[in-house]
Amino acid sequence: MFYGYARVSTRGQVKGNSLAEQRQQLMDGGCDEVIEEQYTGTTTERPQLDALLARLNIGDTLMVTKLDRLARSATEGANLIKELTDKGIRVSILNMGEVDERPQGRLMLHILLAFAEFERDMIVERTQAGKAIARTKAGFREGRPPIDKARKDAAVDMILKGEKSYKEAAAAVGISKSTLVRAVRAKKAEVSVNPDPFYSDSNIRYLERKLEDYKTGGMKLAEHEFIDE
Repeated sequence: MFYGYARVSTRGQVKGNSLAEQRQQLMDGGCDEVIEEQYTGTTTERPQLDALLARLNIGDTLMVTKLDRLARSATEGANLIKELTDKGIRVSILNMGEVDERPQGRLMLHILLAFAEFERDMIVERTQAGKAIARTKAGFREGRPPIDKARKDAAVDMILKGEKSYKEAAAAVGISKSTLVRAVRAKKAEVSVNPDPFYSDSNIRYLERKLEDYKTGGMKLAEHEFIDE
């Protein structure tokens, strides 16, 4: 059985990629049935394609006009095609050739996998180049941008006052629940290691020295005399 798959991202697809043109090319290529779908290249939801893939059996052929009709990237396309050929399903890309267990088909798959690896390497290279340029600019900070302290403190305050639950407080200020949990834990730890300043180490040492002076030199220790840390 020959199945064709046609996809467009918009109804106004450019010439050569419209559903009507793809359907005609697939029918001319020998397809018994053509499945059509409309979705953008960035979405992960492809219900028609997923349903078609579930119907394919050993010996069937999946046909598309171009690789980008089947997948969002060369990497995704190569992986999907390898998965299908491993199951005994042939894949025919009209502007490239047929991928199956024959020598020519295996060669086509190796080419696709090599191109997919090249695509990944190029993405990594562009990402690293972009970071290198960004590091030269003032204020660069790698990783996720820091969460606004005022929002985080407001959420922590809601929790400590018992006004809202963790989920409610996080949603109210626009941060994640896990971030809020860590912030509350840090705030409680901060409070526990900062007791009344009157009993700080420096005040205690000061009072001990005053008491020693009083015992040895007859000095009068002023009531409640201490220093503020």
